[in-house]
Amino acid sequence: MDTRTYKIFRYDSSKNEKPKFRSFEIPVEKGMTVLEGLIYIQDNIDGSLAFRSSCRAGVCGSCAMHINGKYRLACETQIYSLKSKTVTIRPMAHLKVIKDLFVDLEPFWEKYKLIKPFLQPGEPPPERERIQTADDRLRLEGLIDCILCGACQASCTVCETHPEYLGPAILLKVNRFVEDSRDNAADERLEEVSGFNGVFRCHTIFNCQEVCPKELDPTGSIANLKRKIIKKKFGPAKLYK
Repeated sequence: MDTRTYKIFRYDSSKNEKPKFRSFEIPVEKGMTVLEGLIYIQDNIDGSLAFRSSCRAGVCGSCAMHINGKYRLACETQIYSLKSKTVTIRPMAHLKVIKDLFVDLEPFWEKYKLIKPFLQPGEPPPERERIQTADDRLRLEGLIDCILCGACQASCTVCETHPEYLGPAILLKVNRFVEDSRDNAADERLEEVSGFNGVFRCHTIFNCQEVCPKELDPTGSIANLKRKIIKKKFGPAKLYK
């Protein structure tokens, strides 16, 4: 049986101890994911190991963590796809570690609630449905597939230095609603993200784009919002008044 060494960040915020790494050697086989390795450790070696997981299908985003130098979904990462025989795992950055790989996501969800992540049609509901053409739906490609795993936020250097910055995941979601033909709150949304902690805080480093498990483009969404804000505030009609 082939084996791999898991080197895992360990820390318990309820105890007065320094963070450390602990290593575990586990049996592995073809097709096994990093998440399955963590579950094996929890079930058979150390039941105190803490981490998040849910769907195990790359849909919920719960198991995002730093694996061998990159933020990934543990449930989608094949152990044999990693070049090293040591699987080094750290928790998500820029968030308080509660225990081991389990972080406090409350600041992330507070930012998400701030942008009002739901359609705001601004008019009474129709008798049946709000019609959206195929072309209008096409504008949402690459926007609606975000699973809010937070990998892009964790990889963003600005999120580290400016904790109040909304971050790439949140701004991509804003762009998702701005581009939706059924939403009529674009002006309000653009105003919300035009301030000190909005889109212009982005340094366009592309870390977020590199780590997205769904191959989305948060940087492109931020650039699109910047263009719309500039056009709205400094368009030709306003420049020559």
